[in-house]
Amino acid sequence: MDQSPTAALLDDLCRLVGKPLPERAEIRVWGMSGVERVTFPDGETAVFKYAKEPFDREARALRLAHQRGLPVPELHATTMRDKWLGMLMDDLGTPLRDADDLDGVAAAVMLHAARPADGLPLLDRAGLTALPDRALEHLRRLRQAGRWTDCDDIETSLGKISAAARDRAQGTVLDPFGWVHSEFHPTSVHIGENGWHLLDFARAFTGPGLIDLASYHGTTDAPSPARLRVLLEQYVTAGGHQDALTARGGLAAEAWALGWHRMWAVEWFMEQAIRWIDDPAKDPAYIPVVRRHLDDVVQLLEV
Repeated sequence: MDQSPTAALLDDLCRLVGKPLPERAEIRVWGMSGVERVTFPDGETAVFKYAKEPFDREARALRLAHQRGLPVPELHATTMRDKWLGMLMDDLGTPLRDADDLDGVAAAVMLHAARPADGLPLLDRAGLTALPDRALEHLRRLRQAGRWTDCDDIETSLGKISAAARDRAQGTVLDPFGWVHSEFHPTSVHIGENGWHLLDFARAFTGPGLIDLASYHGTTDAPSPARLRVLLEQYVTAGGHQDALTARGGLAAEAWALGWHRMWAVEWFMEQAIRWIDDPAKDPAYIPVVRRHLDDVVQLLEV
């Protein structure tokens, strides 16, 4: 018998739903989580998702989203074992097509209109203001471990951002403020035979909804305030709050959103580097990404 953590989680889940062990097929696997399609002997299928900290809060977020009428996959069973979360949920099938900008806008409008959920992490003005200092603390710990020793430029950039952070974080609680998906990309909007659903709520929090809109086009390419401005205008036209277009922190809404999203991403990358993954072999991949994003933050937030 396979005694791996995922096999144990799936065994627990099958016992909870009263089904025999299924056949497994990977959909996508990351370092700290994975998604599989499972097929039971009777031909019924489901999706098996597993994750460890810090992605182990998704079941709670999905239940809260479902209670608020958001279109998310229905959970059939959940379990925890050795700090791993296992979830068995609806199989939505293969998407009929990729989500486009208008699909993302419609999903964001519905998400941000939902009643905020107690119990999710909060990112308010104080939380945004603290991000560069948190990143500096990650850098200090990395250096204590003999890593990231040639990163004075990263320290300098974070220092500049920290000095301006409180002023630039003004307007954080302007609407839309509430549900933030936080990993909001076209792949998070599943368009299937039964309509569309939102996926991947592992890092959902309460905060400024502009973070979602800033994240939709990803971070691989250089940030484009002009492109985000169009998305924000489409969002308002589709029923999103008018304040999504309001300047904040002395900046245009699109620059504010892109700058703070990149700062949020930098802090997350650095926390992964020292805490969640803690693998020096990955530093050569992480450091250039952090540098690139920090250059964007300095420019976008005008610090």
